[in-house]
Amino acid sequence: MVRSTGPVEKGAPTGAGARRGIWRTKSVEQSIRDTDEPDTKLRKDLTSWDLTVFGVAVVVGAGIFTVTASTAGDVAGPSVSLAFVLAAIACGLAALCYAEFASTVPVAGSAYTFSYATFGEFVAWIIGWDLILEFALASAVIAKGWSQYLGTVIHEPSWTVLNWGPVKFDWGALLLVVVITALLARGTKLSSRVSLVITAIKVAVVLLVIVVGAFYIDKHNYSPYIPPAEGGSGAGSGLKQSLFSLLTGAGNSTYGWYGLLAAASLVFFAFIGFDVVATTAEETKNPQKALPRGILGSLAIVTVLYVAVTLVLTGMVSYTDLRSHNGESATLATAFAIHHLDWAKNIISIGALLGLTTVAMVLLLGQARVLFAMSRDGLMPRKLAHTGKRGTPFRINILVGVVVAVLATFVNMGDLEEMVNIGTLFAFVLVCGGVIVLRRTRPDLERGFRVPWVPVVPILAILACFWLMLNLQVETWLRFVIWMAIGFVVYFSYGRRHSVLGRRERAGLGG
Repeated sequence: MVRSTGPVEKGAPTGAGARRGIWRTKSVEQSIRDTDEPDTKLRKDLTSWDLTVFGVAVVVGAGIFTVTASTAGDVAGPSVSLAFVLAAIACGLAALCYAEFASTVPVAGSAYTFSYATFGEFVAWIIGWDLILEFALASAVIAKGWSQYLGTVIHEPSWTVLNWGPVKFDWGALLLVVVITALLARGTKLSSRVSLVITAIKVAVVLLVIVVGAFYIDKHNYSPYIPPAEGGSGAGSGLKQSLFSLLTGAGNSTYGWYGLLAAASLVFFAFIGFDVVATTAEETKNPQKALPRGILGSLAIVTVLYVAVTLVLTGMVSYTDLRSHNGESATLATAFAIHHLDWAKNIISIGALLGLTTVAMVLLLGQARVLFAMSRDGLMPRKLAHTGKRGTPFRINILVGVVVAVLATFVNMGDLEEMVNIGTLFAFVLVCGGVIVLRRTRPDLERGFRVPWVPVVPILAILACFWLMLNLQVETWLRFVIWMAIGFVVYFSYGRRHSVLGRRERAGLGG
C-alpha cells in the first residue's frame, strides 16, 4: 500500500500527474486505484512460489538446450560459461530494479506501468509498444521452435509443416498456441499449475544432463578457456555486422575477447522472460514480498543451472566439435551423441519440447497483461480490458492468441529473433532509469524492496544493457526503429485522444 503522508499532486484531483499533454504521468496511487474497477479487476491468486515457477519456466527453455552449444562452438569456446555469467550480471542488475518497481507499483503491465509513473504517457506508450513486439515475436519464434522439436522427437522433422504452394502451414506451432491460449483464458492459477508440472520435468532433465555429463568431463577440453581470435568466419558486414563493429570498425571476431563479449549478447536470449514475472504483479498475493522473491529467486536458479550446464558441455567435448556444419547448429544433445549416449540425447529432446511449451505459455501471459494495462488506460481499446468471471482478460487472451498463431503458422521468422533481444534490453534501460527518477520524485512511497546503492546500481545496469544492445546487428536496430515509428503513428492517431488520463486532465481543466 501507499502511505497517505505523501505529497499531494496539485491541480490533479482526478489522478493525473503534474505534467500535461503527452508527458503526463499516472500517479502510483491512481494506478493502484484502477485495479479495483469491477469490470477490469484481475483475481489475486499467485504466491511467491508461483512467480518463481513462472520465472524458471520461461527462462529454462530454448536457451539452455540450443544456445549453449552453438555459442560455445561458433563464438566463445569454453569461455561461454563466463559469457553466461556476464549476461546474468546484466540481468541481475536489471532484476533488482524490476523488483523495486514491482513491489512499489503492484499493477499489471511491468515496464509499461513503471514508465507511466515516472517518464510520462508518451514514454509509457513507447515501452508498451516495444513489449508488444517483444512478447508476440518471442512467442511466435518459440512456437515454431516447438514445432521443429516435435518433428525431431517423432523422427519426422518436416511432418509438422505442410507446403501449400508458396505458403508453408506450420500446424505444430498452431496447435501449441491454441492449447496455451485456452489454458490462459481459463485462469492464471491453472496455467501456473500446468507450468509447475512441466517445469519440474524439464529441470529434472537439466539436472540429469549435469550429473550424467559430469562423468565424461575431460579437463583438457577447457584449454584454451578463451581460444585465440579467428578473423573472417565470425565477421559480419554491412547491415549484418553489430552496431559496435560499425561504429568502431572493431569487427566481429570469432573467439578471443571480442568473441567472449559478443557471446554475452547472444546468450542473453537465454535469460529473456524473467521480467514477465513483473507483469503478474496485479494477480499476486502480498506483492511487496512475493514479487522480489519471484524475480530474484528465479533468476538465481536459472543462472546456476546455465553455468553448470555450460561447464559440463564444454568439458565433455572439445568446443571445435560444437561448430556449425552446413548451416546446422550444435545442440546440447550433440555432446551426448558424440559419446554415443543416445538414450540421454532422446531425453534431452523431450525436455527441450517441454521446455519450449512453458516458455511460450509465460510469454503469451506477459503479452496479454501488457496489452491489458494499455487497454485499461485507454491507449488501446478499453473494451479489450474487460475481465470475465474467471478474472482474466479473456478477450485479450483470444486476440493475442490469434495474432501469435498467424505469425507462428505462416511467417518465416528468420533473423527477427534478435529483435526480441533489443526490445527486452530497451525495456530494461527504461526500468533502471525509472528507479532513479521515482526515488527523487516520490521518496515517500512504501517500497517492499529497495535497490541498494542507488543510483550506482541502476546506472551500472543501464550501461550493461546498452553494451549488449551495441553488439546486436545494424539490421536489427533499423527494424526496431521502424517498429517504433509505426508506434508513434498509432499513439498520435488513437492513443493520445482516447487516453483515460488525458480525459481526466481535460475534465479537470474544464471544470
